[in-house]
Amino acid sequence: MTTVAVLATAMGLVAAPAAAETPPPAQYYQQHLSWAPCEPGPTPPGIPREEWEEQWRGLECSTVTVPMDYRNPDDGRLSIAVSRRKADDPARRQGVLLLNPGGPGGSGMLMPHSLAENEVAGSFDLIGFDPRGVGRSTPLRCEAGHREERRTRPTDEQFPAIAAAALDRERACQRAGGGLRRHVNTANTARDMDVIRAALAEQKINYLGFSYGTYLGAVYGSLFPGRLNRSVLDSSMHPDWLYYEQSKQQAVAARENVDAWAAWVAERNDTYHLGESAQQVRAHLETLRERLAATPVPWPEQPGSPRIDGNLFDMMLGYQTPYRPGWALFTEFVIKIENAVGGTLDPEAGRALATLAGYTIPELHNGVFPTVTCEAEWPTDLNIYYDQMRLFRERYPYGPGASAAGPTECTFRSFTPPEPVTELERDGYPVGVVVQAEFDPATQYDGGPAMASKLGNNLISVADEGAHGLYGRNDCATRKIDDYLVNGILPGSHTVCAGTPPPDVPADGSTTRSAPRSHKSLEERADDLIDITKLDRSF
Repeated sequence: MTTVAVLATAMGLVAAPAAAETPPPAQYYQQHLSWAPCEPGPTPPGIPREEWEEQWRGLECSTVTVPMDYRNPDDGRLSIAVSRRKADDPARRQGVLLLNPGGPGGSGMLMPHSLAENEVAGSFDLIGFDPRGVGRSTPLRCEAGHREERRTRPTDEQFPAIAAAALDRERACQRAGGGLRRHVNTANTARDMDVIRAALAEQKINYLGFSYGTYLGAVYGSLFPGRLNRSVLDSSMHPDWLYYEQSKQQAVAARENVDAWAAWVAERNDTYHLGESAQQVRAHLETLRERLAATPVPWPEQPGSPRIDGNLFDMMLGYQTPYRPGWALFTEFVIKIENAVGGTLDPEAGRALATLAGYTIPELHNGVFPTVTCEAEWPTDLNIYYDQMRLFRERYPYGPGASAAGPTECTFRSFTPPEPVTELERDGYPVGVVVQAEFDPATQYDGGPAMASKLGNNLISVADEGAHGLYGRNDCATRKIDDYLVNGILPGSHTVCAGTPPPDVPADGSTTRSAPRSHKSLEERADDLIDITKLDRSF
């Protein structure tokens, strides 16, 4: 794409969008942000008020106005919330670093706070925002609709109920989506980002996006190549998996992580007694799952918690095994669950396991995810989903299991997207960086190399790592990303960093001494694990 000409305004303001884009009225590009200290607002459940207020301290907030429909800008306006943390060292300031956490539907307002201790905070104004439809921006809300229990291994007889629930949710979203819903898509969010850039009086932005935010960044660069400088795509979506295949690959990644954990456990059979090979460990797990399906284990002292049945056990295996540092703790939980069949978990184990399970098995509550993911075409033939669910319940039953291959709201999409998905290309902005973990549970590893190849970007792979989101977590990757963003120095065309090692539990027959056994309780160890692991089950 060609670089755009500068808008001729009396104020000499920043450039208009790329030539291929139909620019909205100049008034949107002539906005001035009025900053004020951010108001924390209501405290989310479970977070102490003082902790919530601390997260907002030092952040400034503002809003920009954007057209709901860029092709028909008189059809209505939206408000986009923006946050800022100024560069720590004004003398070294290199512009702005725009941030997005993924989702689709994730709020980015607190991201500048989360990166305050990183090296980029010294050189860039850190800019967060709530995409259209999200949080403090003009919200897109859907009525709840019917939600079937997630089934990792649904029977053929349950397939119609799963499809009916997806249809009900789509109708519920249609009822509440108003005129906004069809205009909540990735391309329009990218256009909103360019209005933010103009309101910041910046010729170009730098960009750091995670998960779905990698696709958003790639779309921005494709639409506005002359407005993007350095870009980092962390834990990338696959450019060719929009979005049904991306969903299915979460179950594939879950199986890969369970297999890796089972192999680690098998090497320590003298400690755990779950099997001498990965195959034996998996067979042991299947037997345990059958026992739990017949006799679920209740959770003690956890009002409202589900019983641990075979279905929930599949989910636990998929969602807990990506994180290598937690392998020993989770293995202990598996043993405690097995010992509790026919009875109950001991209270401490129940509380600790509830802490982990409650954190890693969230549900989505806004209307953005089931809207943006419908911007691409999904199969409309239910038999395609049914065939895939049969396959996945046999091969990939962990984590989301066969539900990852099932119909969603998008199967019954009730609106026509106003435009096709954006063709990705890097033509007119500098080489960027893609970083991907080998066992990423949410955006499977293949997405990283595919996105790097699509854009001609350099790739950082993190070996034997199950993290989703690597900047600030993996020291090697973080150093290379900082060197690129701050100093402009690219890593090699394909660099490999080591992942976080599993716990120091000696393998059978090993002469290596293990680290001293922790004296912390299970609850304390679960809390420690949450501090170092953040799982976003969406893209």
